[in-house]
Amino acid sequence: MSLGGVVAVQQASPDGVEIGGRIRSARALRGISLRRLAADAGVSAGFISHLEHGRSGVSISTLRNIARVLGMTIAELVDGEHSQGRGVLRREDRKKVQAEGGLTKYLLSATPLRNLEVYAGELLPGGSTGAEPYSHGHAQEMVICLRGSVEVTVGDQGYVLAEGDLVDLHSSVPHKLRNAGGDTAEVLWIISPPTPD
Repeated sequence: MSLGGVVAVQQASPDGVEIGGRIRSARALRGISLRRLAADAGVSAGFISHLEHGRSGVSISTLRNIARVLGMTIAELVDGEHSQGRGVLRREDRKKVQAEGGLTKYLLSATPLRNLEVYAGELLPGGSTGAEPYSHGHAQEMVICLRGSVEVTVGDQGYVLAEGDLVDLHSSVPHKLRNAGGDTAEVLWIISPPTPD
C-alpha cells in the first residue's frame, strides 16, 4: 500500500495471493458478476477486470467501495485472512439471541459468507418463536429438527417434526415453531438468501 493511498495490486502479498485475485475469489464466492460489482462500487467493468488480473492499482476509497459490495473489510482484502471463509466457529463463541417464549437462537453464519443465513436454536419445553406467526423477506428457508420434537406451522398447515425431519418453506409465508415435546428441542434454520429481520 503506498503512502499516496493507492494499493499496488501488481505486487503480491507475502502469501503469494494478490488483492485482485482475492477480489475475484470473493466475487465468485458470492455469485456477484463483474458488471454488478463494478456498478455497485461506482467503477467500470473494465477497471474491475484489470484490477482482478493485477494490471491496475486502486485507490483506498475505491477499494473501500469494493469491500463494501463484497461484504468485507479492506483488511480482509489486503491480508487475505478471511478470503476462503471465516474458519472454525467454536460453540462458546456463537453470537446468542435470547428471545422470549423459551427460545435461544445462535447465529452461525457471518462475514464473508453472505449467501446463507444459518441459526441453531434451542426451544425449552413449551417454548416457541411466539404466539403469532412471522414472515421475513423472500427467501427459501429450511427448518431442521436436530433433537426432540417441534411443531412448525406454515400458513394454515401444521407439521410435527421428529429428530432428522425438516420442512422447506418460503420465508414470506407466515410461520412459527413450537416445542411439541417434553424435553428441550434443538433446531437448525437455513435461509437463502439472507433476509432482513
